[in-house]
Amino acid sequence: MATFFSTQTLLLLPLLMSLLLPFSMPFTVIVSDSGNQSSIIDGLQNGFSMNLSGAQTEAHEQEAVYDIMKATGNAWATDIPDVCRGRWHGIECMLDKDNVYHVVSLSFGALSDDTAFPTCDPTSSYISQSITKLPHIRTLFFYRCLSHNPQPIPSFLGQLGPTLQTLVLRENGHVGPIPNELGNLTRLKVLDLHKNSINGSIPVSLGRLTGLKSLDLSGNRLTGSIPSLSFPVLNVLDLNRNLLTGSISSSLGSCHSLIKMDFSHNRLSGSIPDSFSGLKELILMDLSQNRLSEPLPISIRSLSSLQALILEGNPMSTTLNGEEFDGMKGLTILILSNTNLHGPIPDSLGRLTNLRVIHLDQNCLNGSIPRNFKNLKNLSELKLNDNQLSGPVPFGREMVWRMRRKLRLHNNTGLCYDADSGFEDGLDSSFDSGIGLCDKGRPSSAKTVQHLSTTAKSLPLASRVNKSSGADQKVPILVMLLGQTIVVVLILLLL
Repeated sequence: MATFFSTQTLLLLPLLMSLLLPFSMPFTVIVSDSGNQSSIIDGLQNGFSMNLSGAQTEAHEQEAVYDIMKATGNAWATDIPDVCRGRWHGIECMLDKDNVYHVVSLSFGALSDDTAFPTCDPTSSYISQSITKLPHIRTLFFYRCLSHNPQPIPSFLGQLGPTLQTLVLRENGHVGPIPNELGNLTRLKVLDLHKNSINGSIPVSLGRLTGLKSLDLSGNRLTGSIPSLSFPVLNVLDLNRNLLTGSISSSLGSCHSLIKMDFSHNRLSGSIPDSFSGLKELILMDLSQNRLSEPLPISIRSLSSLQALILEGNPMSTTLNGEEFDGMKGLTILILSNTNLHGPIPDSLGRLTNLRVIHLDQNCLNGSIPRNFKNLKNLSELKLNDNQLSGPVPFGREMVWRMRRKLRLHNNTGLCYDADSGFEDGLDSSFDSGIGLCDKGRPSSAKTVQHLSTTAKSLPLASRVNKSSGADQKVPILVMLLGQTIVVVLILLLL
């Protein structure tokens, strides 16, 4: 029996992290019944090889598909005598024991040149209620279909609860609130409403979707607080770029399967809940650009799988005692820029040998750079600029050469380097580090200002992971690569 290849992979890659796998062959998945209506034949068929004797699409479902296609500006589909036997990319069907095809998936929107689902007419398209006449539908995917004809999310989608597993309305031009009826989709595994103009609060009814593995409500205008929700198998929770307020619900600490949590660019306040210590699988936590004002809880050191911790732009106004990071042996990215940190940099950071990116810039840190930072052999980007640091820089030629312009130390008038350290030899000859020799005193204020006006403003960081296009806040490319890894893990879990 041939190996089965699910098209869910094709949908999830661009859906979660804008990764695409090029599949150019149109296809329809065939499903048979061997005692179980939903059992799937292991195989992938295209439109030319589906000449099973006597098999036809169920008549009511065929008429429903015609209605749906016409509603999206694709009336050409009505010329196809049998929609499941026809050759078009974006429809999947299954075959039951009576040799009748049933529609299980419909997808719309040009994700790329290689993934051309039927496109929608953006000026007149709408989601037809005939979708409720597809009793076996598992996947609905609409991408940029209503962008010039904004409409609310239809509440009738809640009638698909017995079968629907994936609902994607991405960049689709939707307005208004999230319908409470979506809480009836109790078999749903993926809900993606990214980058619409949805407002109102997150409905508590979504808490009934206990089988969710990915929930993306990012890039909308959602207000209010994050409700007390618990999703036992959720892997991805993305609420970034909304208008959410209030504290972060401690109930989210019971989402033990979380791999990625992104609440960045909201108006959340308070602290990181102690209950987050139970998120043992968490790889990426991004709470940046909020209003969190409490110190980091010691309990987060139990996040042993965490690889990226991004908290920049929160007025935390605290000191780092070092214990917060003791258990984070896998941490590779630490972004604490502009969080009003005080006191010295803890030596414990120098013991996290997997660190590749450290941003502690635009704070009020004092004291010296820990000498054990020279042992961070994987470090490729370090930003300590705009602090009150002093003393010799503990980096030699090789480490400075590796970081080059991604080593930012300017606006620390007390920092200097030893003549025999090789520090200056590792620098790009055209790059002004903003510090001078220890035996020659501090660099002049003119030198520091010059560095700020040229280097600091002309070297933007690479884009932040999984952010909407046009985002002004940037983080290193490593965050994006980490996000891609998370997507691959999620896909393997969903297949």
